[in-house]
Order: sequence, then structure tokens, then C-alpha cells
Amino acid sequence: MIDALLVVMSLIWGANYSIVKGAFDEISPHGFNAARMTIASLGFLATIGALQLRPVQRQDSIASIFQTPVKMTGRDWLELAGLGIVGHFLYQFFFIGGLALTSVANSSLLLAATPVVIALFSAPFGQERVSARHWAGAALSLAGIYIVVGQGVELSAQGLKGDLLMVVAVCCWAVYTLGARRLVSRHSPVGVTGLSMAMGTLVYVAVAWPHVLAVDWGRLSLRTWAAILYSAIFALGVAYTIWYAAVRQIGSARTAVYSNVIPLVAMATAVIFLGEPLRLRNVLGAAAVLIGVALTRTAPAVRPAEPCEP
Repeated sequence: MIDALLVVMSLIWGANYSIVKGAFDEISPHGFNAARMTIASLGFLATIGALQLRPVQRQDSIASIFQTPVKMTGRDWLELAGLGIVGHFLYQFFFIGGLALTSVANSSLLLAATPVVIALFSAPFGQERVSARHWAGAALSLAGIYIVVGQGVELSAQGLKGDLLMVVAVCCWAVYTLGARRLVSRHSPVGVTGLSMAMGTLVYVAVAWPHVLAVDWGRLSLRTWAAILYSAIFALGVAYTIWYAAVRQIGSARTAVYSNVIPLVAMATAVIFLGEPLRLRNVLGAAAVLIGVALTRTAPAVRPAEPCEP
């Protein structure tokens, strides 16, 4: 079940690249991001409020993705605030800025390093020891990503700046993923994602307010509004929830490997909707990525002797 959801997540995020990039013709990147984050946060808060009326009795049930029987503590709120700053404000700020300056190929290639970064960050703190098979799968997946998009890397000054912003975004996402493990073991993925996103959105909108004021919202086309809604509901709402549901069930390292599928989805949507050619290296790279995902998914989980603090 969780593998199928992760495939859905990859499809959503892969398509999101082209959708977001296309909207920048009419709206500034930070104006776009402020709008979609606000819509997504309001949707999450409405969902969380409604689900509080239906407490879950079984923590291991599918419904626990949406609800939790555990009350929030002071420590939980502090950690949520930290996650909101790192995982929503900073990550979104650097991600959208990088995507605006560099190509989808560059962005995909750099974000494909997420599993390796998460593994490097988690191992020293004992959160999740990574097996040799997982390392092999991650390396094979990265090699596949390079085969697909590595030859399209831009070397211009603007492209380099965008690439550097993406590197920082990857680090923020790794910290966000690892930092939430204790919370998602106690609370629902929807609750953790929604509350932390709402906190991060408040900071993001405050910082991006000049960009928000500069947008002529009444003159945006239906296509741009559709892009904002898709990105808010699916890329931020549905996909974020799937991500944390997977982190809770199969661990952060294995979940992160599915991010390697996202560039392939971006490539496929470009072939279908933009008419870009499909070359042999695309097929070979896709095969390497999928084999790498299979290796890491079937690798035995090697976790610390001591569980995370509840």
C-alpha cells in the first residue's frame, strides 16, 4: 500500500516542476509560492479541525495517517515550530528560488541526492543506520539520474546560483524529514505536516509580502490559478502527507529513495506534453533508477538498538 502511495507522490511532484515553471510567466516565484502555501495550510488546518471530532483508537490503522489519539505537548509545539521554519519557510524559499533560476533537469538531478543527504545526516545521530544494499541502491539511482539529465547541466552564472539554492533546499528537506521522526511516531502525518506548514507559511508570507503585493491577482489567467491550486492541493497537501506516512512506516532513508523517481516523471511529462525526444540514455537511466529503488526497498532495515524517544 505505502509503495503505491509513494508512486503517486512521485507522479505528483514530477509533474509539479513543469506546472510551476509555466506559471512563472505570469506571476513571480515567491508570489506563486505564498499563494499555494496559504491555500495548502488553510486546507490542512480545516482537515485537522474536522478530524478532531473523530478520535482514532488504533494507532496502526490506516486512519491514523489522518488522526492521532495523543495530545500535543509543549515540546511537540516547539519542534513543530522548528520544522515549520526549516521544512516549509527555508526549504520553500530556496526551492522556488532555485527552480526559477535553473532548469528542471538541474533541479531534478540535485534533488535526486536527497536519499544520500538524509543517510549522511541520519547515520551520525543514530536515527537510522543504512545497509550496504541501501547505499548500492542509492548510488545506482543517482547514476541513473545522471544518465537521464546530467548532460543537460547548465554552467551559466544564473544557473549556478540556482543550483546552489537547490543544494541548500536539499539540506533543509533532509533536516525536515529527520527532525520530524519523533513527532510522526506520536502524531498523524496530516497533523505534523499541516501544523508545521501553517507555521512556516506565516513566516514565508511575511518575508514575501512585497512579492505578494506586486501581483495583479485579478489578471491572472485560469491556467495560472489552476497551477496554484494543483500545486497547493496535490504537491503540498496530498504528496506531503504521503511522504510522512511513508517515513513513519518504512523509515526516512527508504522513503527518500523514491525522490529519485521524480526526475523521470518530469522527463516523461516533458516528452508527452512538450514533445521533447526520448533517447536511449533516457531509457537506460530510468532502468537504473527503478532498480536502485527496488534494491533499497528490499534492503533489510538496520536501526539503532535504542528506539526514538516517544
